[in-house]
Amino acid sequence: MSIDEIELSENLEDYLEVIYQLETTEKVARAKDIAANLGIKPGSVTGGLKTLDKKGLINYQPYAYITLTDAGKEIAKEITRRHQILSMFLKDILQIEPETADATACRIEHVIDKDTLQKLCYFVDFMALEKVGDKTYLDLFKKFCAQKQPS
Repeated sequence: MSIDEIELSENLEDYLEVIYQLETTEKVARAKDIAANLGIKPGSVTGGLKTLDKKGLINYQPYAYITLTDAGKEIAKEITRRHQILSMFLKDILQIEPETADATACRIEHVIDKDTLQKLCYFVDFMALEKVGDKTYLDLFKKFCAQKQPS
């Protein structure tokens, strides 16, 4: 199952991403930790967890650890990948402040389609790898941006 095959709201995608991060870093995900990461009240998480459980993306029982199913893990990895690519593009290519880049990437990751994301990856690779003399296009772009910044 892929992200394109199942309808998920932005909030549900955020839940999957947080559960994946918690499983990766803490080995377990609990409702209170999900709520804390999302900046919402613990009671607000229950509805989303029940929905993800019904869709077969998580294993959920009240007061127990939450785990991703194989399908849930696959989708969570894709969401995380989108976020990382977008965040890197905004920080490393466009030189956006990290906190702003991360927040913006979080919003964009929910609406960007697969083909656009792939072209963005190609663009990032091109900017970082292709050279003009001894400089990459990324080096030249960074210099260009620095010259445009108000002193």
